[in-house]
Amino acid sequence: MEKIQFDDIAGLQKHVSEEFGEFSDEIEVTQELINQFADATGDHQWIHIDVERCKKESPFGTTIAHGFLTLSLLPKLTESMKSTYAVTGITNGLNYGSDKLRFLGPVPAGSKVHGRSRLVSAAAGKKGTRVEVEVAVHVVGSDRPSLLYNMITLYQG
Repeated sequence: MEKIQFDDIAGLQKHVSEEFGEFSDEIEVTQELINQFADATGDHQWIHIDVERCKKESPFGTTIAHGFLTLSLLPKLTESMKSTYAVTGITNGLNYGSDKLRFLGPVPAGSKVHGRSRLVSAAAGKKGTRVEVEVAVHVVGSDRPSLLYNMITLYQG
């Protein structure tokens, strides 16, 4: 794995790619996790928590995870995402926002998800190095992602 100093813009830009890397480890999205997220956020919409109603009325035949629950799994998923490089010399890695967030498909209760990423851009800024990474989260076995997210991080040394 290549180690790249956080402010080596040219070194980082060599890893910009249209291709996603390998998938992370899998995380099971249980009904219990969905219920806990509903309690934490106050979003108790039936399509997430009412198993019996979903069997009868939902187009998915089961409950589905909240889109923001899927998004909230990114820190755990990114822990195990494989990369061809590691950024070094960072004292702060700040969540700087996002440029894109799309919920493209359901994550049914009981399914497993995994994610993969690609470096979109790296640029020097006044406050540090601005890095944009696109992350795709898939239900295991699905070619189409359930979530696409362009995450922007500001690296400071």
